[in-house]
Amino acid sequence: MRKLLLALLLCAGAITVFAQKEDSAFIKKISDEILTNGKAYENLRHLTKKIGARLAGSPGMVKSEQWGLKLMQESGADKAWMQECMVPHWVRGGKDVAKAGYIPLRSEVKKGPYPTFINKDLDVIALGNSIGTGKNGISESVLQVNSFDELEQKKDLVKGKIVFYNYKFNDTYINTFLSYRDAGQYRGQGPSRAAKYGAKAVIVRSMSHAADNNPHTGATRYDSAYTKIPAVAIGLRDADWLSEQLKTAEVKVSLKTNGHFLPDTIGHNIIGEFRGSEFPDEIITVGGHLDSWDNCEGAHDDGAGCVQTIEILRAFKAIGYKPKRSIRFVLFANEENGLRGGNKYAEEAQKEGKKHILAVESDAGGFTPRALGFSGSDEQFQQFLSWKELVAPYGCTEFVKGGGGADIGPLNRTLKTPTASLNPDTQRYFDIHHARSDVFEAVNKRELELGAVNMAALIYLVDKYGL
Repeated sequence: MRKLLLALLLCAGAITVFAQKEDSAFIKKISDEILTNGKAYENLRHLTKKIGARLAGSPGMVKSEQWGLKLMQESGADKAWMQECMVPHWVRGGKDVAKAGYIPLRSEVKKGPYPTFINKDLDVIALGNSIGTGKNGISESVLQVNSFDELEQKKDLVKGKIVFYNYKFNDTYINTFLSYRDAGQYRGQGPSRAAKYGAKAVIVRSMSHAADNNPHTGATRYDSAYTKIPAVAIGLRDADWLSEQLKTAEVKVSLKTNGHFLPDTIGHNIIGEFRGSEFPDEIITVGGHLDSWDNCEGAHDDGAGCVQTIEILRAFKAIGYKPKRSIRFVLFANEENGLRGGNKYAEEAQKEGKKHILAVESDAGGFTPRALGFSGSDEQFQQFLSWKELVAPYGCTEFVKGGGGADIGPLNRTLKTPTASLNPDTQRYFDIHHARSDVFEAVNKRELELGAVNMAALIYLVDKYGL
C-alpha cells in the first residue's frame, strides 16, 4: 500500500512538473510574440496623435470607438460589436482663466513706489463636471484651508470667499495610489462642502507629486443639498505661491470658467470576443477604458490599457492559441466622469446569464509591471499565488490581495466575479495623470509591451485551469 501511495505521489509530482514546464514554455511564446511583433505602441501612437482627447460625448469619443471596433476586427476577434450606453456630455466650453491680485510686502517691491498692486496669472483647469462661473466670472478673496477639519474651524469665514484647498499629496506613501485616494476627497467633495458655508468657488491643489506646474483635472461630485459652485485645480508651483502670499496678504482671485452639461448622448463599449472551444459560456474579461479627459492625449490614462487589451487578442491569434473559455476584450466607455460603460457591461452580463469567471483591468498606466492584484475567495487567491513563479520573470514579482478597477467593479458587485489588475510601478503615474503632460511621448514602448505580457500570462493560466 505504501509503495502504491508513493508511486501515485511521484506520478502526481511528475505531472505537475511537466505542466509547469509546458506553461512556462507557452508564456515565453506569448512574450516573444508581443516583444518582437507587438503592435501596441504603434496603436497607441494612432490613438493619441490621430484621435487625441476622448471625453464622453465628444467627437474624439466617436472617432475612438470606430477605431477600436476596426482594430478588434483586424486583430482577429471572432466577433466584435459596439455595446450602446448613454453617457454624460460635459464640455469645458473654453479656456479656464485665473488671475491673482495682491499687494506685496515692501521687501518684494523691486521698482516703483510702495505699495505696488501685482497681478499674476495662475495655471488652472476646471474640474470635470463642474459648472462655469458665468460670462462675468467671479472675483473674490481667497480663504486657504489645509483640510476639511480646518474648513469646519473656519466655516464662519467662508461666506462669499473662494476656498483654496491646499491639501498636499502624502509623500510618505510608497504606493502613490494611496496618496491619490487620500487627497482625492478634496476634488470629489470639496466644492459642495465649501458651498455648504456659502463659498463662491473653490481652488483645489492638484492631485500630484509632480515638480512641474501642470494642473490636473478630474471629476467632482456635487451634493444636491447645496448650491453648485465653480471648481478648478491649480498647478503645484502656483499652489505653493498662492499659499505663501496668503501668509502675509489678502489675495483676490478673478476666475473665469465655462463648463456645462449638454444632454446625455450615445456612447459605446467596444467588445471583441475570442470564443472558447470547450466552455464557451464561461467568460474571461480583460479591458481598459477608452475615454480620456479633454486636456490631454490620454496616453497612460487609459490609452495604454486599451492597446494592451487589443495586443493580447492579437498575440493569442498570432501564435494559434485555442482558448478553452471565451475571452472578451473590452474598451469601456465613460470611466472618467460617469462609469456608464462599466455599469452597462455588468447589466448586460447579468441579463446574458453566462458565467463570468474573471475580469482583469489595466488602468494604472503603461509603466513597468510590478504586481498583479487579485480579489476573490481565499481558495482562489491561493490558486492565484501558485502561478507567481511562472509570471514573475516578466515583471510582476508580487501577487497581492486586492485587485480590480473602476470598470470591472460593477461586474464584481453584480455577479460576484473575481477581479484582477495589472499594477505597474506607480512613481511617475500621478506626475501626468489627468494633466496635459499625459501624452504619447511619456510612454515607454518596452514597458507598455511587458504589461500586456503579464496580463496575457494570467489570462492563459485562468483559461487553462479555471478558478
